[in-house]
Amino acid sequence: MPRFDGTGPMSAGPMTGRGCGCCGCGGRRFFSPKNELIALEEEEKILEEELNAIREEIKALKDEK
Repeated sequence: MPRFDGTGPMSAGPMTGRGCGCCGCGGRRFFSPKNELIALEEEEKILEEELNAIREEIKALKDEK
């Protein structure tokens, strides 16, 4: 992670590199189904927030026209 900002290489997002650093330690390598479920639920929440932000941007751009 070149800038240590969580965006990954080339600002492409997390888990997009070679997995050499500490960011690659997590991912989908969990030891129990319970941990996997928790991680997936957290990821779902993050993705829903991103989708809502994108929808708000789209709406704002459409309202400008």
